[in-house]
Amino acid sequence: MTAAVDHRGRARVVVTGLGVKTPAGCDLDTFWSTVLDGHSTAAHLTLLDPDPLPVQFGCESTDFDVSGYLGPKQARRLDRVTHLAWAAASDAYEHAGNPDGDPARAAIVVGSGVGGLQSVEEQIAVYADKGASRVSPFLVPMMMINASAGEIGMQLGWTGPTFVVATACAASTNAIGEAARLIRDGTADMVIAAGTESCMTPTAISAFSRMGALSTRHDDPASASRPFDAGRDGFVMGEGAAALVLERADRAVERGADVLAEVAGYGRTADAHHITAPAPGGAGAVSCMRAALDDAGLEPGAIAHINAHGTSTTLNDAAESAAIITVFGDAAPPVTSTKGVFGHMIGAGGAAEAVASILAMRAGTVPPTANLEQVGDDIAVDIVAGEPRNIGRGGVLSNSFGFGGHNATIVFTDPT
Repeated sequence: MTAAVDHRGRARVVVTGLGVKTPAGCDLDTFWSTVLDGHSTAAHLTLLDPDPLPVQFGCESTDFDVSGYLGPKQARRLDRVTHLAWAAASDAYEHAGNPDGDPARAAIVVGSGVGGLQSVEEQIAVYADKGASRVSPFLVPMMMINASAGEIGMQLGWTGPTFVVATACAASTNAIGEAARLIRDGTADMVIAAGTESCMTPTAISAFSRMGALSTRHDDPASASRPFDAGRDGFVMGEGAAALVLERADRAVERGADVLAEVAGYGRTADAHHITAPAPGGAGAVSCMRAALDDAGLEPGAIAHINAHGTSTTLNDAAESAAIITVFGDAAPPVTSTKGVFGHMIGAGGAAEAVASILAMRAGTVPPTANLEQVGDDIAVDIVAGEPRNIGRGGVLSNSFGFGGHNATIVFTDPT
């Protein structure tokens, strides 16, 4: 990597560290192996009592252990969503080589759709059973959606911009894009961009079930998340976190960092159509992908594969397929959805998928979409299924679309 600026004269932004705490694994090797294997991690719930729930399965981060990252007293004062965020960010920071620098020029941007819902539900029960005097004095920092970003900043001592993006399922892809913008505009030299979510609670599961968003394959949870499949009937809830360390390219090269990818393009649009359903034909997704490609200065042919939002819902998958064909035409690159493996992690999904996209780009291999047995009649793109597909090196485009009509797309390219 020689040029310090991109085609528009902006500071180039690179990725130097990755961290994951997901149902597919809590370290990069396990995560990539599980994603590449292409088998679902969905199973009957173990972290809460599933018996009263209308849907009793999901993708839990069962291997996650907070004790290596926070002491018992501190952990008790924070929600699991913050535990996951700090752990993923800590791993990403270590993976980047623990880079130092001016704390005032180091920033944190976290994406989350819900925040500390587990603590909210638990303390509502305390209030109902024992009264106001027994409600935890730590409930406010537990439930604040910005708590995860704040905790990361306090742990690292970074005093630059620190904030949360809450665009539902697009949140952490937006977080990565906004983090890159902080470096491009000269505000920061280094940013941790992360996504975190842990809202597999009785109320949330019941609510998503009531709106018809969740799969109901109770007899075989592992087959429930099936993006782009003819038999798809809803998504599978997931939880977890993922984080990326972004740096100004010249700074990363100067310190001898292992540069993993370049954040080349970022697009974000709104459907302005419906609170939950995508715009007809994926119109918002079309404009978002085109904006990301334009931001990167790339033609569609420069993209070697697409990590789709691919939720396993009827409307989303069909709209995204139509949008991809509109943007890329008959020469659309191979598409995968890693949600077939680790479920829909809501606000954390985009960050986990960004990590998968970067690992896939570096390997020149597209992981398969889990549980794809028969491509739906309403799906016109080339979905990778069954086995990984070797495609060589090339750019990757990662999509995230959220309730509320929020669309976000990131383009990663080879940094060489």
